[in-house]
Amino acid sequence: MVYLPPLSLYIHIPWCVKKCYYCDFNSHELKKKVSYIDYINHLLLDLKNDLHLINDREICTIFIGGGTPSLIDIESMKLLIDGIKENLNFVSDIEITIEINPGTIDIDLLYFYKNQGINRISVGAQSFSDKHLNYLGRIHNVKEINNAIYLVKDAGLNNINVDLMHGLPKQSIQEAVNDLQKTISFNIPHISWYQLTIEPNTFFSAKNIILPDDDVLSYIFKEGHNLLIKSGYKQYEISNYAKPNYYCKHNLNYWYFGDYIGIGCGAHGKITQSDGRILRTIKTRHPQKFMQGFYVDRKYIISDTDKPFEYFINRFRLIEILPREDFEISTGLKEKFIRSNIDKAISHGYIIESKKYWQISKKGRLFLNDLLELFLIDK
Repeated sequence: MVYLPPLSLYIHIPWCVKKCYYCDFNSHELKKKVSYIDYINHLLLDLKNDLHLINDREICTIFIGGGTPSLIDIESMKLLIDGIKENLNFVSDIEITIEINPGTIDIDLLYFYKNQGINRISVGAQSFSDKHLNYLGRIHNVKEINNAIYLVKDAGLNNINVDLMHGLPKQSIQEAVNDLQKTISFNIPHISWYQLTIEPNTFFSAKNIILPDDDVLSYIFKEGHNLLIKSGYKQYEISNYAKPNYYCKHNLNYWYFGDYIGIGCGAHGKITQSDGRILRTIKTRHPQKFMQGFYVDRKYIISDTDKPFEYFINRFRLIEILPREDFEISTGLKEKFIRSNIDKAISHGYIIESKKYWQISKKGRLFLNDLLELFLIDK
């Protein structure tokens, strides 16, 4: 019998007030008035076109990301939530997350989210320094971050994540630690704390931005990690820390190689079929073409040679042990298919192996890209 993993839904909202200087996501700066209702109607049509792929399977998590989903007005968002509920079956304890920008939120919108069943809020703070926020190209300031967190709590939405960056240009070790201390002071249950990287085709890449050197980056991570652990957080993924019972279920489903429908501009999907094949879907990136009804950019079945890399690029993000039997359950491949690759990873000190599990080592986390390259199998 084919194993069908838990199924999630990702919804992409492609617009932002302004494109941040480091951002390589599929986001588009608002340069003219956009009909959000029109886009939502297309999102729901995109979803309906994918329903035959899931055969009434229940949805365990929903994530509304972007872009800036909090730009969407209440009327349009209600149309989206109602349409999703009409077309999909939810598990009883479904987690529904929406990303918000502190500069685009008010209490009425937050109460609306809660009343619609949205129960997790991800606040895109990035820094508690106006200087660094300005340098990153963010539209909000520290006062607005503070206000947004207070409003989220006032609305009774207590499952909160805050996104923070470290290793920013000209950022000192103390400034990076101060950002964490400020976040912790709000009693935030989940913190995504990740290092800034310069991605191609961004404003930063064109300007040859210089980041702190490796020694500074290493010390920032050491100091910040120790502070988070002492403050009661557990590192459960490379860049994610949480209090007990506040791990992000949606992201965990990705990292456990679960299934997900992706709707909206540039959204990706992974859906295991009843015959065991794994289908990838990639939606049209540009809003204009998407809103002309061209939803699907391409679909393809993941080949056996690609499955190990796709599996481990997710699974090795987690700190916990990886039961060896899970590889076969999730991919349909025998362990012997990757035995030589595993042996190489062990010889490099990237993973630790026992009779029942593998676990990424500290060295493996430091050299994650090198570890993952070992599972790029020649076709």
